[in-house]
Amino acid sequence: MSSNKSSNLSGAIIVPGDKSISHRALIIGSLVTGKVKIKNLLESDDVIATLEALKTLGIEIKKDKNIWEVFGNGIGNLSGSNFKLDMGNSGTGSRLLMGLIAGSDVEATILGDESLSKRPMKRIIKPLIKTGAFFDNPNNDNLPIKIRGSKIPLPLEYNSPVASAQIKSSILLAGLSSTGNTTVIEPSLSRDHTERMLKYLGSIITTTKLPNSSWKITLKGLPSLKPLDIEIPSDPSSAAFPIVASIITPNSNVKVMNVCVNDLRMGLYKSLIEMGANISFSNRREINGEPIADISAKYSILKGIKIPKSRVASMIDEFPILSIAAIRAIGETKMEGIEELRFKETDRIHAMSEGLRSVGIETKEKKDSMVIKGKGPDYCINGNVTIRSKLDHRIAMSFLCLGLITENPIKVLDTDTINSSFPSFFEIMNKIGANLIRT
Repeated sequence: MSSNKSSNLSGAIIVPGDKSISHRALIIGSLVTGKVKIKNLLESDDVIATLEALKTLGIEIKKDKNIWEVFGNGIGNLSGSNFKLDMGNSGTGSRLLMGLIAGSDVEATILGDESLSKRPMKRIIKPLIKTGAFFDNPNNDNLPIKIRGSKIPLPLEYNSPVASAQIKSSILLAGLSSTGNTTVIEPSLSRDHTERMLKYLGSIITTTKLPNSSWKITLKGLPSLKPLDIEIPSDPSSAAFPIVASIITPNSNVKVMNVCVNDLRMGLYKSLIEMGANISFSNRREINGEPIADISAKYSILKGIKIPKSRVASMIDEFPILSIAAIRAIGETKMEGIEELRFKETDRIHAMSEGLRSVGIETKEKKDSMVIKGKGPDYCINGNVTIRSKLDHRIAMSFLCLGLITENPIKVLDTDTINSSFPSFFEIMNKIGANLIRT
């Protein structure tokens, strides 16, 4: 796919449903006794992989017009063995399903594509072993992984070394089948979509800040989950692309509607506003425990800032597109405490540094940090480069957004992975005035 210079972007759009919440709606919906209707499910490759895996495990899921229906079997009621679950590129799906399987008397092997098979999994295996789950090779850090769950998992208190919503959610999903309490302590609060959805459906779950500034999340086992309907808000990580594109493209004004504005997902937006971006929120409301709003953004003159480490967890997926905004800033943008980016679909710190240098932007890269030397709003970026996305959808979309302001086109290879999170990216961006061309 190639991206060409755009005169301006404008319009009101709706981006697809949130990926994190879509995975959880399907998985937690399978644990309800009864039917859960899901509206605005993200029908991306990653989410469909989770949906198909649940079907393989015996959960009935079907689509009625635009509504997905999940017929849950109740907590801890999966059974059988020798299931093969191909999760494609879905890190969230594979890790959360390990937690689901750990809480049932069921055995399955989780598989993934080349990219997913390189991502670390021991961080999930380690706590799940403590609940009584059995792994064929507990020292294996990569897929494929064979796991057998326990009908009654042991209660667990786990100190997570990193703030990770996937680690936390996996443990909580296993803990639903436990007769006692399951507790996760994390150094800073990661995304809380699992906790919000469980609470909305009837679980007793508490979140407490400890004196040392870490966070304690406690779930009471064996809740009675109610079969309530779930509406998925639009994904703030997907909304980030048209929002940043509007901020860096002169004469632009874009509104993205019905976006999840959960505070633990707002790190990018807080950072952009600190940089001087003209961003506003309107029509604030709440659906099934999640706050949502419409987000508007206009072309803005930006300045470089230092992103605090405390904000990293709330914008972990948005650093690639923030890096594009940083090009147009006056001065340096410093990002620290971002080592987790090296364990995403690709090493995102290196991939962004490499791509930015190819268009003449100076970067400094360390193990857990990156500095981008902004060129300001008037610098002429030549473009005329080919970016290897390294099978990472967010790298691909970020550089396609950059191509809207370069003098010559930017070509991005391996853009099929965009379907893992934002299948309508091409159509939605062109609708507001982008000049993307399939090559």
